[in-house]
Amino acid sequence: MRAHGARPSVSSGREAQPWTLEAHGCCCLTRGQHRPWPRGWGVLPTPSVPCRPSGLCPPLTLVFVAQAVFTLLLGPFAFFDVQKTKYLQILTSLMRWIAFAIMIVLALVRIGRGQGEGHPPLADFSGVRNLFGVCVYSFMCQHSLPSLITPVTSKRRLTRLVLLDYVLILAFYGLLSFTAVFCFRGDSLLDMYTLNFARCDVVGVAAVRFFLGLFPVFTISTNFPIIAVTLRNNWKTLFHREGGTYPWVVDRVVFPTITLMPPVLVAFCTHDLESLVGITGAYAGTGIQYVIPAFLVHCCRKDTQLAFGHGTLNKHRSPFRHTFWVGFVLLWAFSCFIFVTANIVLSETKL
Repeated sequence: MRAHGARPSVSSGREAQPWTLEAHGCCCLTRGQHRPWPRGWGVLPTPSVPCRPSGLCPPLTLVFVAQAVFTLLLGPFAFFDVQKTKYLQILTSLMRWIAFAIMIVLALVRIGRGQGEGHPPLADFSGVRNLFGVCVYSFMCQHSLPSLITPVTSKRRLTRLVLLDYVLILAFYGLLSFTAVFCFRGDSLLDMYTLNFARCDVVGVAAVRFFLGLFPVFTISTNFPIIAVTLRNNWKTLFHREGGTYPWVVDRVVFPTITLMPPVLVAFCTHDLESLVGITGAYAGTGIQYVIPAFLVHCCRKDTQLAFGHGTLNKHRSPFRHTFWVGFVLLWAFSCFIFVTANIVLSETKL
């Protein structure tokens, strides 16, 4: 199943061979009758990957079962309130640091031993059209800024704090990206990067393989209830009328249901992670992370000038305070939209 790293790289229109379990204890592919994979899953890239014994459910059935279990276990949280999540978020952050460190170290060790499989070209302009959608996702690091800035009592050194934060983020992005492209072949590099370390020939310790393979499940399991409750409350605020209250059915059933159904339906209807990332990043991500913040900043600056006067200077003002940067962000958002749309169209038409 997907959590164990069985998801192959994206290669539409191809078929994979069934799995068998070899006697030496490390799973691999053997030749046999062809069996189609779900669209976007493609072909397993190497002869040494985790697999299932013959006779078990097909991979797609296991995916549906895992998604159903996830929905039944975590979906009900959308109908209740989640409080005191400090320790839960600390645990999630700790797991992220551990997983990032393990993947970086394992990739560096593999490259240092001369086992690196990647030979990336100096430049590949065919990937530019997909770069913009990925950039939208990399921009998501900014959603943590309020939680970093709000607890700080003295705001005098906020610029240095934020700069250090972004330098650290860039360092992790760079280490993960460069070690990945030199450690794994481009055609075998899975979209879910943690699954590349589920191979027996990459990681010899089974516990580490399972931890990295299940790492996305752990992080989503801890974040999903918090995000679902937040979105449900946003729905309530959006449709709230002054002095009015919602009926119990609307408050406790309708709002949680419309919060839960879209991600569940998307999860059951698509298995092409690359397309999913590109589409959500290009459209929903662009609006949420580029367009809305740009207009909020512009309107807030106008209101501030009306309230405090044009001659008032904010000592915590941003170095990007000029109106040019608001226009630049909107232009970048439009570029992301155009390039990712072109990428989707050209990929579907095989151009």
